[in-house]
Amino acid sequence: MVWCRSRKKDEEQRPFQVDGKEIFSKRSRQAKPKAGEKTDKKGGKRQSVRWKAWWRQGNIKCAVSEKYASCWVHQDCHVADEQKAALKKAAGVSGEKDECQVRLKGRERDYWMGTEIGMLGGYGFQGQVTAGDGSDEQGKMGAGYDNLRRKDKKQQCKVGREEEGSISNRPELAAFFLALRDTLIEELLLYLCDKQSLLMAVNRWIGEGGKATLVGAPDADIPAAAIEILRKKIAAGTATFLVKMKAHLGEPVNEGANILADKAISDPKVGKEWCQRTNRAVFTWKPPCREAGKVTYQDRHSTFNNSVRDAIWRGAARNEVQK
Repeated sequence: MVWCRSRKKDEEQRPFQVDGKEIFSKRSRQAKPKAGEKTDKKGGKRQSVRWKAWWRQGNIKCAVSEKYASCWVHQDCHVADEQKAALKKAAGVSGEKDECQVRLKGRERDYWMGTEIGMLGGYGFQGQVTAGDGSDEQGKMGAGYDNLRRKDKKQQCKVGREEEGSISNRPELAAFFLALRDTLIEELLLYLCDKQSLLMAVNRWIGEGGKATLVGAPDADIPAAAIEILRKKIAAGTATFLVKMKAHLGEPVNEGANILADKAISDPKVGKEWCQRTNRAVFTWKPPCREAGKVTYQDRHSTFNNSVRDAIWRGAARNEVQK
């Protein structure tokens, strides 16, 4: 079977066309696209293809191709109507990421066992294998977690308290809590994350003495709830493992968690958790944003941090210059 770009009849014939036959071509007349569906410049439906040289970086993001695709097989090969329909459906898929499905049987086993998680023993882990991710976009935060073996075990939510500023670490903590809450106390848990900041935050809870405290932690509400679940798991004799992995390399659970976190922000049906405000002061400023030669000012707000400090210094320096 050969997938290729469709050509017009007057173009030069390719070698595989001599003994082959075309099953279908996307150049043929297509159904009218639905409302909101991506189309090309000619009004045809767009299709997703892998980025050029995607294997060099392991990127599973898809680009939208405006070229028409066709499928060829040997002239003696018989293709059933059901198979043709499945191929047409696959050729017309339009999405931002390629599909990733773990198959640990047959030829694909060697590939998946050679990935980062496979080499670490994640696919052979005797417990629940989960991954979580957080999203911070335009002042809104979302979190989601996915389960490798149990597809029904996945959750997502909006993360509240954005009035005090949105940071990437807060939704990461929320995703970790969702995975803990949805796992039985008696089950072993392997949690995969792509942010080192989560591991650094969790590391502060380990041990004894004055360092193992949440006093002064900016997002103490979520870790406090997570620690209570971890305490119960320790009392039951079950372990929880956190592993840092590289992001966007095609690991199914990580990509699934990333999609859930992104959709949680825009989906109005997804609920919001951890909304209780603190008594910390909130600062508001307007940093300049330069795009295409134009300067615009956008409102930003946050509790005191390095960004607020830098904004105060810039404002004071600007006033001195104007004097």
